[in-house]
Amino acid sequence: MSLISRETDNPALQLARHYMLGSRPQSKYLHAWHPGNQPDAAGQLLVVNGSQLFTTTPELERKIETALAQGTESQLLSELGLRSTPLIDDEAPEDIPLHAISLAIAQKCNLGCTYCYAQQGDFGSAPKNMSAEIAQTAVDQLLAQTPEGGKANIAFMGGEPLVNRSTLRATTNYAQSRAKVKNITLGFSITTNGTLLTESDSDFFEANGFAVTISLDGIGATHDRLRPYKGGQGSFDKIMARVQPLLKHQDKMQVTARVTVTPQNLTLKPVLEALLEAGFYTVGFSPMLSAPNGSSEMGVLELEIMLAEMIACGDTFEAHARQGKFYGFANLLNAMREIGKGTHRPYPCGAGAGYMGVSATGELYACHRFVDDAPGLLGDVVGGVDHERQSTWLTNRHVHKQSPCNTCWARYQCGGGCHHEAMGRGRPACDFVRGWLQYCMEVYGRLSAEPQSQASPALV
Repeated sequence: MSLISRETDNPALQLARHYMLGSRPQSKYLHAWHPGNQPDAAGQLLVVNGSQLFTTTPELERKIETALAQGTESQLLSELGLRSTPLIDDEAPEDIPLHAISLAIAQKCNLGCTYCYAQQGDFGSAPKNMSAEIAQTAVDQLLAQTPEGGKANIAFMGGEPLVNRSTLRATTNYAQSRAKVKNITLGFSITTNGTLLTESDSDFFEANGFAVTISLDGIGATHDRLRPYKGGQGSFDKIMARVQPLLKHQDKMQVTARVTVTPQNLTLKPVLEALLEAGFYTVGFSPMLSAPNGSSEMGVLELEIMLAEMIACGDTFEAHARQGKFYGFANLLNAMREIGKGTHRPYPCGAGAGYMGVSATGELYACHRFVDDAPGLLGDVVGGVDHERQSTWLTNRHVHKQSPCNTCWARYQCGGGCHHEAMGRGRPACDFVRGWLQYCMEVYGRLSAEPQSQASPALV
């Protein structure tokens, strides 16, 4: 559960509700607000077109308030010199080359997580391993579409990918040798439950510069309840013992922990602190919004509590940043980078475009979460992408086609949310997402005002 009380007069929960309610859309053109717990601070303005972030004056705030009341925000932005041709139109992109693939090299798993999108690892069908031949054909498809001197990424997924360690290593070595021919820089990653890790894996991942993500849903008994072996035994102690060589061996390799947040593990800050102390480079949290059997999905109250916990973690991040110290809270680190880049997109990710998930039998899906799920089928590794299916996918999933996304101020930062979750359950977390984005923009504004020598180490 959470250390934050569910009582309505709890200050942390009240602040989270302030963000969730105060960030609800008033305009498709802009979003204006005052920092949640700093009434004397300057207001902020997000101009949706271009994801442009500004501070405001009292005079400008009065003009925005009047424009919102009269429905003339677009005209106001023109008067301020902030309205321009929309950077995103209704058209779906075409002829997108692959730049990333994920390989479901093992559609099987030794754990029995009831909420797993892959239905405990086998995606609802007979367990199977990907052959080295299929994996290499997928790599060939990827590298054929990567320009000489370019970059590409290969992720190993499951199920539990280390069940099929031989294909993982053979594919990595094959990809490295083939990439050299075109001077392509490859990035590798793996998402694993950590129970099968060995010291040899640590050496291999370090040598190839892997980004390693370990799935951990809490500390000790909390994790064990949510991520047990199929026989019911806990897995936490074994994972922490097996991950030690990796945590001690991070140079080219980086090891992060990913925590799936459910109503059963809402206490986040102690988990963040414990895992960072254990040596993980970063720790990130993701709410469980859509499970095959509806198990452990987050509701409104749980999302409020989660946001309160995230803000508590964010405040610690900010305190470290002000001292020029890196703090591996992945959610806020990623948000700082995206806000700094002015991220502006019509999709939440590259799924179905430059990124595809490959099933164990060689079909191409919109992403790893759609493996063996017919709506996401977009081709196969032999024939390549079915461009007609891909065009239909990208047209239908464009944020301008999604409601209520198409009138939300956060649409080009959020991109409409995870396709798999939206298609499975709708969008139950919009208030949470907007509240978190608003908080992140406030942190970005405060840290950007700090001297670079103090703030910058936290943002790299």
